[in-house]
Amino acid sequence: MQLDVELKKSFKDFTLDVAFSLSSSRTGIFGPSGSGKSTIMNLLSGLELPDSGFIRLDDTVLFDAKKKINLKPDQRNVGVVFQHAHLFPHMSVKRNLFYGYKRTRPEYRQIDPDGLFKVLGITRLLSRDVSTLSGGERQRIALARTVLSNPRLILMDEPLSALDEGHKFQIIPYLKNVFNHYGIPMIFISHSVLEMRMMTDEVLVIEEGRIQQHSAAEELVKKSWGSGLESYINLIHLGSASPYKDLFRYKWGDTSFILTEPAKGEENLFELDSRDILLFKRHPEATSARNLLECTVTDIYGSGNRVRVELACGNEHLIAQIVPESVHELGIEKGTMVVAAIKASAFKKIF
Repeated sequence: MQLDVELKKSFKDFTLDVAFSLSSSRTGIFGPSGSGKSTIMNLLSGLELPDSGFIRLDDTVLFDAKKKINLKPDQRNVGVVFQHAHLFPHMSVKRNLFYGYKRTRPEYRQIDPDGLFKVLGITRLLSRDVSTLSGGERQRIALARTVLSNPRLILMDEPLSALDEGHKFQIIPYLKNVFNHYGIPMIFISHSVLEMRMMTDEVLVIEEGRIQQHSAAEELVKKSWGSGLESYINLIHLGSASPYKDLFRYKWGDTSFILTEPAKGEENLFELDSRDILLFKRHPEATSARNLLECTVTDIYGSGNRVRVELACGNEHLIAQIVPESVHELGIEKGTMVVAAIKASAFKKIF
């Protein structure tokens, strides 16, 4: 996908003025409420008319003020998943799902409905009334309905903000499975740093109607650290678990972790607080930590009385948070070899 955008839109007390080019298939738009995130989505989808500028998606001009081109929403082939599912209450789940599909020309129907329902885990919901669905189920139905319309691009406007943490983490694997399986480009709009890290590869940061940053998702975490982010959370992707004494072993890159918590699936995501990683100059003679990893320091950066130490542990990476005094005592600098000690109980399963 190649998306080139230059847009200006003025309201009574707010002006959006942005220009950007995207080629990543997993891009986030991040910013606080009122920064212009949803306005960008409305302009891209054709729900609002820009004052000036252009929108080009691959070889198609969606909007060009100078050339007086403005494709209607149903001509842009851009799908939208809103914060609230907006399902039709008078229709069954199945009728909601096939609403856009039936309006798509047969030669453009490239998505197999049954396969999509399986990927999203909604086959059992087809005969249900939409009023009986949970928030997470409603969002999965809304996403499936959008995907079945065979869009060239999907815009997701705060799709998880109405869900609590538990339901949010339940639906994220389904979202990732759909985009990985069908390869549809996506722009994910949110004010959550964690959602950006889990759902996107690169991020546009917007403030007061202007793009302030365009970077990898992990760079967003670094640059937002001094703005109130108390500790860095490592997201650890692990495979299936195997018993290890009275604990569980998971393969992680070219090494492994020992955890107290079992997991049933083949793909699991755990979080590890950077403050739960202890650093040593050499292997400690005795420790209660079950995980001892030899790592190389690749970067160091601080904010106040906190220092983050980036570590290369084999072919994987971690970030530990320590205090400046520890940096001096351990002689930590780029290239230093350290041992990272992590308790088996320090990992928290996300999904």
